[in-house]
Amino acid sequence: MKKNIKNLSVFVCICTVITLLLAVTNSITAPIIEKNQNASANAALLEVMPNGSGFETVDKSSYTLPATVTEVWKETSGGGYVVKLVTSGYGSDMVIMCGVGADGVVTGAKCISSNETLGKEKTYGESFAGKDSAAVDATDIISGATKTTEAYKNAVKDALNTAIILGGGDVDIRTEEQILQDNLTAALPTGEGTFEKLFLVEDIDVSDSIYVATNGAGYVFVIGDTFIGVDADGTILADGVENAEAITAAVALIQSTTLEEIDLSAYPDLQKTVVSAKKTSTGNFVIETKGAGYGIKGGDEYHPASGEYIIVRVSINPDGKIIDCLTVYEAETDGLGDACASESFYGQFDGKTEENYTEIDAISKATMTTKGYIQAIERAFAAFNILNGGEQ
Repeated sequence: MKKNIKNLSVFVCICTVITLLLAVTNSITAPIIEKNQNASANAALLEVMPNGSGFETVDKSSYTLPATVTEVWKETSGGGYVVKLVTSGYGSDMVIMCGVGADGVVTGAKCISSNETLGKEKTYGESFAGKDSAAVDATDIISGATKTTEAYKNAVKDALNTAIILGGGDVDIRTEEQILQDNLTAALPTGEGTFEKLFLVEDIDVSDSIYVATNGAGYVFVIGDTFIGVDADGTILADGVENAEAITAAVALIQSTTLEEIDLSAYPDLQKTVVSAKKTSTGNFVIETKGAGYGIKGGDEYHPASGEYIIVRVSINPDGKIIDCLTVYEAETDGLGDACASESFYGQFDGKTEENYTEIDAISKATMTTKGYIQAIERAFAAFNILNGGEQ
């Protein structure tokens, strides 16, 4: 028993000595480690702000900053800020350091980590030194890396906005999508912030675009920069609205229009290219067709077919004019051909006819995607001509 107690005492003594030695070692090495870490951190900061004399961490919790911002340092002599941002380009978690001087221009930018495929983002930051927000927008993108470089540019602009906010300025850091949703909600609060753009199957010229509340509360007509809310019963919520009668009539037309499915089994040739076809009670056609973009390679159908067609929906009035166009599905290259899913591209076909539908701006560096899309529009007109009484 005494032997066991003696052994335990020896063990306790050994542990105590080791603990004391570790504490002494830590007291000696901790400051050295911290100094080295600070030196390493400052070296990274100095890469994007070479003239910085020192840096101190900024407490982000006191500010509303862009969502991409993860850390901020202030240059101690008043020379500006260094901002660390995490964004997504083609891949996720692209980490960027960006310095912004007291004059509001970029002192330097560097991608310190990324999962991008091309690797060109590693030196892209050199393009931004000495630029303000407007000049950042005008900076050339890296060829073949649209998503990566656009994300990089947006991160640099977020850093510039962060410097403005920390300096006491006011800047709108909302995205374009957030601004749109806020405007829609302000125009129709009962829509509860959930809207989708209405695909038009009728000629409605009173508005640039119309959004419908997914909860059925009503519509928002967008005319220029004006957002006009309309209840589901056609009541306009704002006073003194121009074209009020036309807006009310448009709501009535939207709600009264019905669509009848067309049986394509009677048109065997169309079944090869047409996904679906419908006709409105007012005589317009809504046709979905497929075109072979880059997702399918070889020949007119890019045989052997992988099934990855571009699916396009168009509404066409009896006079053969496109009322509306929408990309229903695409499997094109990220950062290149997938631009066909952007309204800035497919919106070009609105108002086009069989005589001029090819007169659009092609997608840069995506020739096969553009050709495939035009092929789908061509097929829509061919189907329209047959379904509208022409010969098959």
